[in-house]
Amino acid sequence: MRRYFLEPGSIQDSEVLITGDDFHHIHHVCRHQVGDRFEVLGVEHKAFLVELLEVSKKTAKARILETRSVPPLPLPRIYLAVSLSRFATMDTIVEKAVELGVAEFRPFVSSRSFMTRVEKIPASKVARWDKIVKGATQQSGRGEKMPVMPVVPLPKLLEEFNQRHRCGGLFAYEGLSDTSIKPALRQLSQSDLSEIWIFVGSEGGFSEDEVSLFVENGLRPVTVGDQVLRVETACLALVSVIKYEFDLMS
Repeated sequence: MRRYFLEPGSIQDSEVLITGDDFHHIHHVCRHQVGDRFEVLGVEHKAFLVELLEVSKKTAKARILETRSVPPLPLPRIYLAVSLSRFATMDTIVEKAVELGVAEFRPFVSSRSFMTRVEKIPASKVARWDKIVKGATQQSGRGEKMPVMPVVPLPKLLEEFNQRHRCGGLFAYEGLSDTSIKPALRQLSQSDLSEIWIFVGSEGGFSEDEVSLFVENGLRPVTVGDQVLRVETACLALVSVIKYEFDLMS
């Protein structure tokens, strides 16, 4: 069954009002007509089976037939922090992070990011991530949108990380490290964590000063093997092994 994510204000009582880009997509692109049934997301942890009642030039109205619960993301929740890479790469990471059940996406800038000044990042690129999240939410059927937080400098992000409660982290490093992913995950699993943060560098990796900054903030570098992974590959691999280790795929 087709599934669409609408803004929460579109869903009221027993009816759904479809307007704007959502109307264009549902009616003009997907060709839904009066009598068609599909599922609507938009209220956290709920999905609605609806039937299209009427279609006008710019809006459509549907009635809610059934409501089902969509389970929230299990604990520990995964926070994916990625140094700003090329925008096509970031688009891919955002989409796959939604599908894999990442709770929150935290882009940041470091000394070797694709762009190093937050104020120079085009607003259109950030807006595109929201559209990608919406599409991936529809495809995956998760019960809540993954927030994409504003891009911040690395020191500010680490400061916030250290203020969180029941929070642990993994700092993936392409250089030499005496800790591999398996013992690092085993150590994390011994704590009662509600959040696990994954820090991944951009194509240029991290500087020595930034590695020292991670260590100062309690995050020792962790290697994921001899091969140097692309940014998007590292993100997908790390999220997947964490979900496996913490039994988040049940």
